Amino acid sequence: MDLVIQGGTLPARPLERAIEATGASTVVRRLPTVVRLREATRSAEFENEIAPRLYDEKLDWAFVDGGMRLADFGLIAFDMDSTLITIECIDELADFAGKKAAVSAITEAAMRGELDYRESLRQRVGVLAGLDARVLARVFGERLLLSPGARETLAAAQDAGLRTAILSGGFTYFTERLRIELGFDFATSNELEISGGKLTGRVIGDIVDANAKARHLGRLRNDLGLAKNQVIAVGDGANDLLMMAQAGLSVAYHAKPATRAKASVALNFCGLDGILNLFDER
Repeated sequence: MDLVIQGGTLPARPLERAIEATGASTVVRRLPTVVRLREATRSAEFENEIAPRLYDEKLDWAFVDGGMRLADFGLIAFDMDSTLITIECIDELADFAGKKAAVSAITEAAMRGELDYRESLRQRVGVLAGLDARVLARVFGERLLLSPGARETLAAAQDAGLRTAILSGGFTYFTERLRIELGFDFATSNELEISGGKLTGRVIGDIVDANAKARHLGRLRNDLGLAKNQVIAVGDGANDLLMMAQAGLSVAYHAKPATRAKASVALNFCGLDGILNLFDER
């Protein structure tokens, strides 16, 4: 395995201790803010002593297969809200109804896995009943921002030949615009019902929840003839865990603790382009 440490300047002493604790054979600085320790062994000393120090220094770390290349994969799938983009769209929509604080609290609890996602979505969407549907365009144009490094990561994946997908429990208005503008191959999410130019407070059809996201990723993987170890999935909440379990490389991006604990890699401080530094492009 290789140990990748990234996100800032690594002080000399923590680097020395990381080398000692993992028995790494070689140190490679790909960038001033990225260090790769080759042939490193995950040890109790690293987990208990070095890793907390790296976290305190706001540095991300990950043990990855040596020689792993981006082109070894065939599909990368992103959650949308708080992963591909910096906001939770439903919270911003609720702001136009004067209910952002209440809806945000439900969203946070759902992302931590404390609430049933389907029921939490119904509650939150219900708050939007009566809103002018033009608020969708306002949220997209005025508040939606891509996460740092999103464009670079997507472009690199496309250049390496990967197919790309957005699998979201959010809303089609946003996923479809992002799919078209950024050139994603696939996108799936929930469709808000609109009647008379206003949101009804309901979604159309089956809710895209954790199980649905996992099914969609499994279907895409099979349709593309890929093995599990050729798939990357990126998410932040508890409702992403089943989807991430369908991938050989799962990345928890600025995620809730339960999601970080079960992912292959956790990026707590880097942008999404931190994913690219996991690969050994010699």
